[in-house]
Amino acid sequence: MEKYTLDNGIKTIVKINKNTPRTAVVMYAKLNKDEPKAGLYYLMTQLFFQGTKTKTAEELATLLDENAIDISIEKKADYIRFKIQCLNEDINTALNIFEDMIENSTFDDYKKEITKIKGEFISDLDSAKIQAQDDYYRTIFQNHPYGIGRKEIIEALDNINKEDLIQYHNEIIYKSQKNIAVAGDIEGKKIIELLNIHLKNLKCENLKDEREKIIPIEKNRISTTAKEDANQAQIFQGWQVGNIFSEEYPAIILLNTILGSSGLSSRLFLELREKQGLAYTVRSAYEPLNLCGNFFVYIGTEPKNIRTSLDGFKKEIKKIMTEIITDEELENAKNNAIGKRQFYQETNLLEASLKGYYEFLGLGFEFEDKLIENIKSVTKEMIINTAKKCFDTPYSLSILAPEKFIKQAELDC
Repeated sequence: MEKYTLDNGIKTIVKINKNTPRTAVVMYAKLNKDEPKAGLYYLMTQLFFQGTKTKTAEELATLLDENAIDISIEKKADYIRFKIQCLNEDINTALNIFEDMIENSTFDDYKKEITKIKGEFISDLDSAKIQAQDDYYRTIFQNHPYGIGRKEIIEALDNINKEDLIQYHNEIIYKSQKNIAVAGDIEGKKIIELLNIHLKNLKCENLKDEREKIIPIEKNRISTTAKEDANQAQIFQGWQVGNIFSEEYPAIILLNTILGSSGLSSRLFLELREKQGLAYTVRSAYEPLNLCGNFFVYIGTEPKNIRTSLDGFKKEIKKIMTEIITDEELENAKNNAIGKRQFYQETNLLEASLKGYYEFLGLGFEFEDKLIENIKSVTKEMIINTAKKCFDTPYSLSILAPEKFIKQAELDC
């Protein structure tokens, strides 16, 4: 891996992977302040594709398609990620198009795009699971931007104007902290030369993080949504836990693997689905967001099984906090977790995304190798101690189901 600094100050890493046909360029732009209006950043990312001062949306789409160039722009909780992938010989063309998109977007069609996004989000909320998951985030990250869901964005979109988009576009493109990662069969100095040409107007500033802090959960937060036509109860229960910067990070990864992210061999699957037949889908998930980690367990079950499912969650959580796991289960969890991580670098795009992310966080592109070694070093005692630290705290619970079944579950609302 080679490290460079562009003329505009953007730190760039380049991984040369010989005999690979497509080059990937990934740029991270840090969000150092909260959106003034929900959905503004997301709307902006969609509008980058809706025409520039020199090209219509249709012309952009045709140009990308004809040259087999893939460009995607994603708004995440902590950053905006720009991804470019193209044939090695077309990297100059791809960067030229990208430059035009991010510098010359007109934002003229913002009202049309607002209508489109509202329609998509309203359709999403027809899904009981998505509705419940949005409510879960709203509950665990109460009154914080991390908790903003589709409902809040739908309500706020009409208050966004072109001036808002231009102002925050200029802050993201010309002020925010950025870093770039490149992977492909391309010589380092050549790609740096091209980046200096096409991204010369971008700026990179280490601005103060002005985002709102996370409010810790002091007592259980329970939110219910009555949906009379729901055939399944949707249940999300979660905890605020350590993030990628915490010393428990490798152990939390293994906790997630043991409890519910390893598919057929996970404890929740074996206990709640195989033994009790409560659901087809039951799992756990862990999100190491910058400000706070989020660990949750999920099940979709018959409404009459809400109480039984919650008791099942409670039993498995208590078990992993109080009973030392076997050597075999720990070894299987490590093999599963490490095995999955091998897929994170299978392509140039995945490798650039991962190593660029670590650089964005300040952990260094070599962090993945260190993480794998730390996962291998996790002991049974570390698992039980980390479980106590994570789960012996107030939780957030979100349930969507017909009202009578919510009442029958006798929740401590």
